[in-house]
Amino acid sequence: MSFLFRDQSSPHLGEYLKKRTLLILPIGTTEEHGPHLPVDTDARIAEAYGTRLATALVPEMPVLLLDTIRYGYSLKIMRQWPGTIIIRSRVFMDMVFDLCRSLLDMGFEKLAILDCHGGHGGPLNTVSRELCDATDKAVAIINPFVMAKDEFNAVRKSPAGGALHGCEFETSLVLHISPEVVDMSKATDVDHFLYHSDFVAGDNCMGKQRVTWSSWYIQPTKTGAYGDPTVATAEMGKLIMDAAVANGARFLREYCSNGGQQ
Repeated sequence: MSFLFRDQSSPHLGEYLKKRTLLILPIGTTEEHGPHLPVDTDARIAEAYGTRLATALVPEMPVLLLDTIRYGYSLKIMRQWPGTIIIRSRVFMDMVFDLCRSLLDMGFEKLAILDCHGGHGGPLNTVSRELCDATDKAVAIINPFVMAKDEFNAVRKSPAGGALHGCEFETSLVLHISPEVVDMSKATDVDHFLYHSDFVAGDNCMGKQRVTWSSWYIQPTKTGAYGDPTVATAEMGKLIMDAAVANGARFLREYCSNGGQQ
């Protein structure tokens, strides 16, 4: 039977409510990702990650996967390259809040958001707290980049500065998910991020950021990407996805086993 929320009838959803079902909501966005990747890179990764997580968990617990949110907030500076669609941050936050509030008020107790776009961390964290106040239920947020960072950093080919946007990490994932939409002949390392600091992370995947300071205003990009996608491979993408799924599923089992309210 399908684990997609949209495939269920109302009576079927009523049965899922009785089972302490886990809901998974993938969130990406649509924005330029350099000359070699599709503009739906973040949404494509979110959808694939949600499907893989649900597939991994369904044998042992009731899970429903919601449709991926494919549009969100991006910085205005990215509009200089075609393909970036920007939803105002408060509009995006209100949409996510209303969607999640509807599900929690419906009676579902466990909801995990998959945050697959670098610009959504702050907004989604705020929404999760607002949902706690509104429903007395705690929403979990999972970031696949964080979930796979240790495994990626252990075998990556690019040095620090190679994994920010349209980079080795994201390009490898899309090569694994749907290689037909990647044009590696247009991948370039001209926008390897060169700025290094004890306070600013040189990568999205290094896990060392201490302050917020957008890379878009530190080092200009010629292509709309940051990092080195030229060393990306589908094999690396599979390693990243496998790690993100394994670690994400391990956390979600813990999240669902906690019956208390946060």
